[in-house]
Amino acid sequence: MSRAALVAVLAVLLAACARTSSAPAAPAAPPPPPVSPAPAPRPGTFAVPPGATIVIDPGHNGGNARAAAAIARPVPDGRGSTKPCNTTGAATADGYAEHAFTWAVSGRLAALLRERGYRVVLTRPDDTGVGPCVDARGEAGARERAAAVISVHADGASAAGHGFHVLYSSPPLDPAQRGPARALADAAVTAMRGAGFTPATYIGRDGLDARDDIAGLNLATVPSVLVECGNLRNPGDAALARSPEGQERFARALAAAIG
Repeated sequence: MSRAALVAVLAVLLAACARTSSAPAAPAAPPPPPVSPAPAPRPGTFAVPPGATIVIDPGHNGGNARAAAAIARPVPDGRGSTKPCNTTGAATADGYAEHAFTWAVSGRLAALLRERGYRVVLTRPDDTGVGPCVDARGEAGARERAAAVISVHADGASAAGHGFHVLYSSPPLDPAQRGPARALADAAVTAMRGAGFTPATYIGRDGLDARDDIAGLNLATVPSVLVECGNLRNPGDAALARSPEGQERFARALAAAIG
């Protein structure tokens, strides 16, 4: 190749390199958005992720008193025997009924949990019906694929006793009644105490009450507890239970048990 031809080839190559180096670089792909980790459960609570279902079981019902035969019907208790379908529940000395208290607290509790993103199902739609029976209440958690069930009650013991206690099924009949139900019971006790409520002075131990006679707990296949918020026969507990302020305190305490 002659010198002139070589110079021409080099000129062409240098021009091509110049065109390539002057071409704008392709923009870099933007980094993926950061993934927010799921919030950690608060210490001492029962971990339930937002969006999960929680069943609230308001004890008894306003129509039970006029349906004596229906609520006396025997239903399975989960341990090979039977229990009455339901009862009228307890009442204060001046007649304020447990079913009205549980309905008021459960409505407030449902609203608090829904605000936090949970799907909430109540076992009864109002405070004027009959039942449902305790076996149907015990099966409600499984029907709704719930992460937890909280049954709201109030006791009717001797007027000298006061305070709350949290019932769980023992000895357990289902895996959900072992560690999970006990963890939910512990969380409920912690939340109730944290809200200033006193563990029962007349039953259970430190706010916990292991029971084998509660059909709704024996038949549960998801973590389930029954909370006796206070003793309606005790004047102090009764005054708290019938006041809107007290009902709100109970609801907020129970909501705080869910992490």
